Amino acid sequence: MATKATTKATPKKTAAKKAAVKKEAAAPEAELKAVPKKAVAKKKVAVPAETLAVRYLYAVGRRKTAIAQVRLYPSKQAEEVIVNSRPIREYFGTAALEAKALLPLKASGMEDSFTVSVVVRGGGLNGQADAIKLGVARCLIKHDLLLRPTLKALGYLTRDSRAVERKKPGLKKARRAPQWAKR
Repeated sequence: MATKATTKATPKKTAAKKAAVKKEAAAPEAELKAVPKKAVAKKKVAVPAETLAVRYLYAVGRRKTAIAQVRLYPSKQAEEVIVNSRPIREYFGTAALEAKALLPLKASGMEDSFTVSVVVRGGGLNGQADAIKLGVARCLIKHDLLLRPTLKALGYLTRDSRAVERKKPGLKKARRAPQWAKR
């Protein structure tokens, strides 16, 4: 049988190690005491609704692969809608898509109460208009919770989850099989 060789630490080395460990443990306590009270982070407090109304209301709307980040700024002047740094009429090109995007504002009667700013990505124009519609409706709910039943009944708060189905291997499209010939 082989025996393990053990070495004993000399009392001086052990005492020196213990003293070093004590210094390291004491150092953080000393640092904590030295930190001024002003440097300690304060708890975040909820922002009052009045302050929030001064800035803007924010919500995200999605449809197919389009994502719209919507901001509603309170204003007392005529409605202004900016989509990707361009006026909405210039961006969509048709009055139908413009009207579709702003349906929640019209339904709630707040067309002139807000300036709308939107950043939208992905999808086509129709999907983007639907994404903006959902985002605007969600913003209005944050502004006034009493609008929820009206917007919900009209279907503006429902996320339309339909999207293109992925293509499967061995098929031409998602479900379309290759043409089959008997001979």
